[in-house]
Amino acid sequence: MSEKLIQGKTIYEWKKEYSLMNKIISTEEVLWTNSRYGKFEDAIKKISLSEEDVKDAEERLKRFAPYIAKVFPETEKTNGIIESPIVKIPNMQRKIEEIYNKEMLGQLLLKCDSHLAISGSIKARGGIYEVLKHAEDLAIENNMIALEDDYSIIDSDKFREFFSKYSIAVGSTGNLGLSIGIMSAQLGFKVYVHMSADAKQWKKDLLRSKGVTVIEYQSDYSKAVEEGRKQAQSDLNMYFIDDENSTNLFLGYAVAAYRLKKQLEEINVVVDQEHPLFVYLPCGVGGGPGGVTFGLKLVFKDNVHCFFAEPTHSPCMVIGLMTGMHDKVSVQDFGIDNITDADGLAVGRPSGFVGKTLENLISGSYTVKDEQLYVLLSVLSDSEDIQLEPSALAGIHGSIQLFKDDAGQRYIENNNLKDKMKNASHIVWATGGSMVPKDVMEVYYKKGKELSSTSL
Repeated sequence: MSEKLIQGKTIYEWKKEYSLMNKIISTEEVLWTNSRYGKFEDAIKKISLSEEDVKDAEERLKRFAPYIAKVFPETEKTNGIIESPIVKIPNMQRKIEEIYNKEMLGQLLLKCDSHLAISGSIKARGGIYEVLKHAEDLAIENNMIALEDDYSIIDSDKFREFFSKYSIAVGSTGNLGLSIGIMSAQLGFKVYVHMSADAKQWKKDLLRSKGVTVIEYQSDYSKAVEEGRKQAQSDLNMYFIDDENSTNLFLGYAVAAYRLKKQLEEINVVVDQEHPLFVYLPCGVGGGPGGVTFGLKLVFKDNVHCFFAEPTHSPCMVIGLMTGMHDKVSVQDFGIDNITDADGLAVGRPSGFVGKTLENLISGSYTVKDEQLYVLLSVLSDSEDIQLEPSALAGIHGSIQLFKDDAGQRYIENNNLKDKMKNASHIVWATGGSMVPKDVMEVYYKKGKELSSTSL
């Protein structure tokens, strides 16, 4: 394997150039901090997307709110706005300080995208948004609707018959497929979800129950995306939602930051130069955490520090960012198998679009073992009575690793944060879990309890 060339270098040369690479290849847990990280005002000049683009996405979601409230009764209380709560989790904070024997300065909070309405994951943001945008574009082009109309009229046989002439396709490890499948089927589209080998059976079953066509592969996420893209290219009436390169997905996720700002104000959480905010986001191909990070930087600028979280066996984003090669390299190039129980994070090649967009805005990335995810899952359930799927626990690990790892301490010192950490807030972005069947969640919980005596 040492003679294999990856972008003109052998594995040995990659290891020599990047000291962390040896640990990453050995699937050890690492924390990488970004040497390209810079001031917001400088970084934003290099990015083509803007705050106006995010505001446009926010307005579109408001237009669709009457329709959402009508067809998804669980959103009536929020008037059709799909948003999740943020909660303080002091019991969990005390528990992980005890487990890791390390104090966490500041307060720990959980952003519960695990409990977003309709599809129960962060994908209910970007995935549903892109479906709605496509539906709006088609309806406006065909004089079916105008921007000033009450969009609740879309819930009609007339619109369902119209949308049934069109199809939507996507490649997914699970949660993106759920959000796009459920929303597209509700509107009347024909939907095809290409799912990788690691996708959970219950997610496939749920999609099929909604009338979605699920196409399964024995390969990983990249193959599912490739086949979905091919299918759409052969059908002029089929729209492919490209998780790797979609600006629409990205902008749908970014809207979350403006809502989070209001939520933090409501619970008296201050974010400013003396009260830094740290956010830990589970990362697969990068669209969800990337979009949220972009929005957070627009809102909080240099006062927010975002870290991506990946399984040790699927560290595609950290490799792409660290080497600067982005989607030109995959974990398989380095002999890493991309096999993880964190199905939403089981991605071997990162989004080049996201990596290049955030290369001066992302603070760092870290990896976590599957065993840790299960243990943290059971601890969160016991301490806060909140149930998440394994991949959603990846964020928790970062909140303590920042203090445990030398690289984290250097980051704090280099960014003049040492004297401010006692005032810090740490948000763990919980990406999924509320739709996991009870019997499946019980299996996850029991596994976490069994591992707790040996893994931490």
